[in-house]
Amino acid sequence: MKISELTPGTGNVNLEAEVVGVDAPREINKMGRNLRVANATIQDDSGTITLVLWNDNIDLVKEGSKIKIENGYVNTWQDKSQLTLGKFGKLEVLG
Repeated sequence: MKISELTPGTGNVNLEAEVVGVDAPREINKMGRNLRVANATIQDDSGTITLVLWNDNIDLVKEGSKIKIENGYVNTWQDKSQLTLGKFGKLEVLG
């Protein structure tokens, strides 16, 4: 699957991409739990998209990392499409 094919509501997203930027993590309180969240920009040869990273996944990636996403999904936040892993998605760092 290519980034250019992703639209809001797309599920079961499997792709490989390169991390081209990672924002500083921020802390939020969600349902009484303190969580860390950060946005990363990823790209392949078809385009770019924001990847939402939570907690431990933030520490796995850095600019220049090659990653593989399995079972992600696309939603919309503030009128922009973003890729997220949800409960069932996996992130693997390839290099």
